[in-house]
Amino acid sequence: MENENTSFKNEKIEKNRELSIGEAMIPVFALIAMLAFNVFVFKDAALDGSNQFILLLGGAVAAIVGYFNKVDYDKMIDEVAGNIQSTTGAILILLMVGALAGTWMVSGIIPTMIYYGLQILNPTIFLAACVVICAVISVATGSSWTTSATVGIALIGIAEALGISVGMTAGAILSGAYFGDKLSPLSDTTNLAPAMAGTDLFTHIRYMTLTTVPTIIITLIIFVIIGFNIDTSGTTDTSAILGSIEQSFRISPWLFLVPVIVIALIVKKTSPLIALLIGTLLGALAALIFQPNIVAQIAGTENLDFISGYRGIMQAITVDTAVETSNENLNDLFSSGGMAGMLGTIWLIICAMVFGGIMEAIGALARISKALLDMFNTVFGLFASTVFSCLALNLTASDQYLAIVVPGKMFAQAYRDKGLAPENLSRSLEDSGTVTSVLVPWNTCGAYHSGVLGVPVLSYFGYAFFNYLSPFMTLIFAAFNIKIRELKEKSVA
Repeated sequence: MENENTSFKNEKIEKNRELSIGEAMIPVFALIAMLAFNVFVFKDAALDGSNQFILLLGGAVAAIVGYFNKVDYDKMIDEVAGNIQSTTGAILILLMVGALAGTWMVSGIIPTMIYYGLQILNPTIFLAACVVICAVISVATGSSWTTSATVGIALIGIAEALGISVGMTAGAILSGAYFGDKLSPLSDTTNLAPAMAGTDLFTHIRYMTLTTVPTIIITLIIFVIIGFNIDTSGTTDTSAILGSIEQSFRISPWLFLVPVIVIALIVKKTSPLIALLIGTLLGALAALIFQPNIVAQIAGTENLDFISGYRGIMQAITVDTAVETSNENLNDLFSSGGMAGMLGTIWLIICAMVFGGIMEAIGALARISKALLDMFNTVFGLFASTVFSCLALNLTASDQYLAIVVPGKMFAQAYRDKGLAPENLSRSLEDSGTVTSVLVPWNTCGAYHSGVLGVPVLSYFGYAFFNYLSPFMTLIFAAFNIKIRELKEKSVA
């Protein structure tokens, strides 16, 4: 993946007649305005494709600015083509992530993680346990939304039975859910951030642990302290949920071998595509061994043979599949979109590359980068401007994806000009763009989680410690120059 992304490092921003900062910002302001209106009209449905088209309209505005700057049409198209080509590796990884998620679901790997995660509940440390459970499930599924809509709802019900504040509980649920959403290779935002910044998936994840692990440890300590200072009553009964999982899947600790092998490959710096392919194939093998009935059910037959096994596995890898349980609240958790489920994110990346490519061709990104470097002539200033840009887009564009895409394209060159490795940018995008989206009531994430959990954003805002500590953590690392990685070219020089 490192070689596949070298084109990001070697990108050249075309410089024609230098735009004024006002001219360079015209497409950005137009894009933000159109996105804000689009989200207001479509709400959550804006994620289904209309935001992608708005990015193309933003590119059209940039092209008009380029026309008056006498930038050749072919030059703009060539820059867009180069941008899209540079994301080839990220797109292939996204498709492979979808394939892996499908086989890990039907094989029982993800249900097994959830099954054992739910058993660590204890009334005294209930809030901390909520963080851990949701973190495990979100890492396994790569989705904070699914975690919130399934196990999150169950934990809210348990909290009410124990007499624990639902605001505290929702804060703990979202802290764990977004920890997993940030670090899981199955998460779309975890794939999107390095694609925008120009680094590879596992370099991004490893570098992100430097700020994420201390933040989640602080979060857990806070919830443990809170847990020991509140009164609880009743017991945590998860027997119904565990029973439903056992009825639908064959749960076995042996299934943990597959993720352990994949983690070992990642630690040994195996190519991400190879590691994910091996994880997908091992998941398929585990499905045939441990869940033959589920594979046959997906294939539409009663008895499993070679043909039906092949059909069932290929469906799990490529398209939507779901395993129904006796508990309707769990059904969304045990579904996967396969490779097809990643097409929305891929579509978003391609449209973002169109906007970014035209902005590069007309010289707008060069002008914005220059202005930013003039305003923020320190490393800390660059990190701070990234964080504030992500927060501003979460507040205005109301979408965490766009809070990653737009600053990612705007700041990529500025980080390179400062001699900073792209993983600095990708980590900052996640530390500020991904996790703070749930703290904004009118953001799609805030509206979704609030509606699903039945807890207003303002009720859990003060307890979502992980979500608002993350931006501060990345700024602390920048202020004290802790683990700020430089480009290899600069280090050699």
